[in-house]
Amino acid sequence: MSDPSATANAGETPVARGEPGRRRLVLWRHGQTSWNVERRFQGKTDVPLDETGLEQARRAARLLAALQPTAIVSSTLVRARDTAQSLADLTGLPVGPDQELIERDGGEWEGLSDREIAERYPEQRVRWEPPGGETSPQVAKRVGTALERHAAALGPDGVLVVASHGAALRLGIAHMLGLPEEVWNRLGGLSNCCWSVLTEMRDGGWRLAEHNAGTLPEPVMSDDRAGDDRA
Repeated sequence: MSDPSATANAGETPVARGEPGRRRLVLWRHGQTSWNVERRFQGKTDVPLDETGLEQARRAARLLAALQPTAIVSSTLVRARDTAQSLADLTGLPVGPDQELIERDGGEWEGLSDREIAERYPEQRVRWEPPGGETSPQVAKRVGTALERHAAALGPDGVLVVASHGAALRLGIAHMLGLPEEVWNRLGGLSNCCWSVLTEMRDGGWRLAEHNAGTLPEPVMSDDRAGDDRA
C-alpha cells in the first residue's frame, strides 16, 4: 500500500505522529448534514451527509490516513458510516459498526430547530434534558464504555479512528478522562468532520492531546449544549 500521507493535498498539514508504543483514539465527528445547516436537533434520526459533508469527509480522510490507523469503527447512523467509509476507501480497513456509538437520543426534540426547542421546552432547554430522550450521564456512560471496549482491543501501537457524533463524542471524552459532571460543559464541542485525539498514559488513563482539530475555528453546529455559542 502506498504511503497514505501522500494523499494529502498541498497546503494540508498531516496529523502529527504520536509516541510509539502508545495507543491512540481519534474521535471523528461526521460531516455536515442539511439539519446541521438548519440547526435542527438530529439525535438518532438517520439524516445523511449533504454534498458539503461528503467533501468534508473526503478531505479529513486524506489527513487522518497519514496517522496509519489500524482500525476504524463507526456509529450505525448513515452520516457517521459514510464519513468512516471515506477513510476506509483510502486505507483498505473495514469499518466496524457499533450501535453504542450513535448520537444522543433527543426524544421530542428531534427534528426541531433551536428556536422551536426554546419556545416549546424552555425549562428543559435550560437543563439540556430532551423529554423522552437521554440524559448527559446516560450518553457519557454508553459511549465511554464503548470507547473503552474498543480501546482494549487495540495493540500497543494501535490507532483507532471512531466516526461518531458531536454530543456522543464530547460526553464520551468526558467519561474517558474521568471528568466530574459539573465541568463537562467546559469541554467544547466538535465542528463537522473535526476530531479529537486521546493518547494512552503510562498509568492506563487517557490524555486529551488534540481537540476539535482539522479546520480553522468556526461555529460548532451540534446537538449538544456545549456547541451552542449562545448557551
